[in-house]
Amino acid sequence: MTDPEDRQQQAAVSRLLLYYLNAPIVEGCRLRGVLPTPGAVRIAIHAGDDEEGATFLYEIPHDTVAPYYIPGILRTVLTGTQLYGSSDIREAMGMTLIRLRPEEITPDPEPEQGQALTVLRALSDPGDNEHPFLIGFLMLGRDLMRLYVQRPDQPGIIGADIRLTGTSTALIASLPTLIDEEQYRQPAPDDPHCDLLADLTNW
Repeated sequence: MTDPEDRQQQAAVSRLLLYYLNAPIVEGCRLRGVLPTPGAVRIAIHAGDDEEGATFLYEIPHDTVAPYYIPGILRTVLTGTQLYGSSDIREAMGMTLIRLRPEEITPDPEPEQGQALTVLRALSDPGDNEHPFLIGFLMLGRDLMRLYVQRPDQPGIIGADIRLTGTSTALIASLPTLIDEEQYRQPAPDDPHCDLLADLTNW
């Protein structure tokens, strides 16, 4: 793999799928690996019990889809009936290799936990351990999460309520300034873990 764009895409997919080492990507299917190949990524998925199951390699060309959509594509493929041509199926390392055509697959939506993880990763900067912004979170119910944040230049902890569905990168990027705007701030008498609440659920 020498193409810099291939390397960047491969690294992005690897980072994105790390979460699935700890939880099934769908019921009965677990991530076993993310393998590089020229112009594509190959994702190893073990289906079934450890002893009696089988591992498949799903190949997704880099130029057909952004890394963000890959978990949804895999969920669609693993939970529905798919038809493959003989030219799309081979063997590699003792596994059945299936070349996917993402342009023909509608990705399943990200489950709530995955959406939460995306937001939390975006707000967690491992290089900023001395002055962290995100210091906690709580799933409040369907599609709702409270972030506990603290500005390094201001005292007090602020709870920021956000909706997970449709959370935009603009909201995440604007969060440090939005929590200071009076129109969103209110007391937090029922939550002893923060001094104020910022309701960003309709932002």
